[in-house]
Amino acid sequence: KALFKDSKLSKILEMVQDATARKSQTQLFISKFAKIYTPIVFALAIGVCLLPYFFVSDYVFNDWFYRALVFLVISCPCALVVSIPLGYFGGIGLASRNGILFKGSNYLDVVTKVNTVVMDKTGTLTKGVFKVQKVVVKDFEEKELIRITSAIEKNSTHPVAKAVVEYAGDKASGKADNIEEIAGHGLKGVVDGKTVLAGNAKLLKKFNISYPAEIETLVDTIVVVAINEKYAGYITIADEIKEDAKQAIDDLHALNIKTVMLSGDKQSVVDKVASTLGIDNAFGDLLPEGKVEKVQALKNERRIIAFVGDGVNDAPVVALADAGIAMGGLGSDATIETADIVIQNDQPSKIVSAIKAGKITRSIVWQNISLAMVVKVAVLVLGAGGIATLWEAVIADVGVALLAILNAVRIQRMKL
Repeated sequence: KALFKDSKLSKILEMVQDATARKSQTQLFISKFAKIYTPIVFALAIGVCLLPYFFVSDYVFNDWFYRALVFLVISCPCALVVSIPLGYFGGIGLASRNGILFKGSNYLDVVTKVNTVVMDKTGTLTKGVFKVQKVVVKDFEEKELIRITSAIEKNSTHPVAKAVVEYAGDKASGKADNIEEIAGHGLKGVVDGKTVLAGNAKLLKKFNISYPAEIETLVDTIVVVAINEKYAGYITIADEIKEDAKQAIDDLHALNIKTVMLSGDKQSVVDKVASTLGIDNAFGDLLPEGKVEKVQALKNERRIIAFVGDGVNDAPVVALADAGIAMGGLGSDATIETADIVIQNDQPSKIVSAIKAGKITRSIVWQNISLAMVVKVAVLVLGAGGIATLWEAVIADVGVALLAILNAVRIQRMKL
């Protein structure tokens, strides 16, 4: 249990409020543009009013003063200043209606530039709901191996550990002491006075404990167990690929986006999932720092990276990526806090939806910029030439602003 202020819902509400403060590059440019543009236009209006005195033989102050007023009215940048932020707010709203939280309008811009999506495996492309398939023991009772292993695994939040504990059921009666979590390897602890190691094959290698070579050839995820520095057996565990994972990868490829999978699981497991889904490159046997190195290597190739993950170990890579995306349903608090974009229902297909939301928003924003600039320049020229009246200037200014706002609002009715 947690206080409401510490709950996921409260933190997500805070993120929504903070999102409006993080402005896109376009918004920031328009704000800076308005600060420079306004005094320049005011100076030009004074010029329109006074300069003709030196060049026109029949100069009438009232006529040129009127033209200057027309020039000032039409030059007002309100259509840009109002409609562009509204366009980004609409994009954030469109995404949120589809279960995607953008923590700022700047990330709507970033996702449109992404050309490589890097994904974690467990909990991102697979359901992270593991089931024990088989228990293999050596010189040990199967029930006793399960009991001791579950006593250790009770101290971990990893989906594999939860599968072992669930499988043990009533047999999970042991108590583990001196628990030590070794990142990317597994757990070490003491159960009933016995030193127990439970994790992947790298854990046993780390402690120089020999094990059967067949373990390296197994495709499924496994938990290898050593008791008192002797190999005791292994437990095979299977995960299930999410229903929309294949479609998500196909859709990303359709957008000419490269796909990469990084995982701490052994390479054979990773290769099997990558082959099933059609992922371009897949790397297994990675520690958290290994994932960071792989993403940094991709960034060094000048690629724009979106990383999608859910576990605590993914937080550093999420922070490093150009666009960090967290699976918000089962994801860890650390990863959700670090991410720029949060997918609420953990569906990989929402990665494509997030990119589409960014592209729709960018399209609407640039439509508004083009509309406002073309109309304003045309009426400015007409006003300075005495063709457009003050009424036409007011209608053009308010009309463009209204059209731009209506164009921005229609984002909410679009589908991803």
